[in-house]
Amino acid sequence: MKESIESIKDKLKETGFKITPQRRAILEILLENDDKHLSSEEIYDMVRVSCPEIGLATVYRTIQLLSEVGLLSKLNLDDGCIRYEIRLNKDEKHNHHHLICEKCGKIIETKEDLLDGIEELIREQYKFNVSDHDIKFFGICEDCQKI
Repeated sequence: MKESIESIKDKLKETGFKITPQRRAILEILLENDDKHLSSEEIYDMVRVSCPEIGLATVYRTIQLLSEVGLLSKLNLDDGCIRYEIRLNKDEKHNHHHLICEKCGKIIETKEDLLDGIEELIREQYKFNVSDHDIKFFGICEDCQKI
């Protein structure tokens, strides 16, 4: 995690920002929960444990800043709130895809970019360069199928 904080510090410095104690606390929560898709309120509740003086507005501003500099991805999983995940891989061209179980709500991330071929077709056929895409698949996970 120390390497991640250092690389994030470098990215923030490159964009003219510094890492304040509040930003560090928020980043630590995001890094500790990098397998989850947290809402801003969940981030706030978790960060208050180690940083009780932090305000919700600070969490919102930090999330906005991290999104603007490309360190955080916004996710709308159609559950009524915006969720976030830390984006540490600078080489990642697109957001990954999500498989969402309609029974238990589990979110599974795909490792592959499933749309490379479609993007190439769009580029050739429509002369349109795709910069990003957001794909969600809804269904029933393996565990729920057994029930």
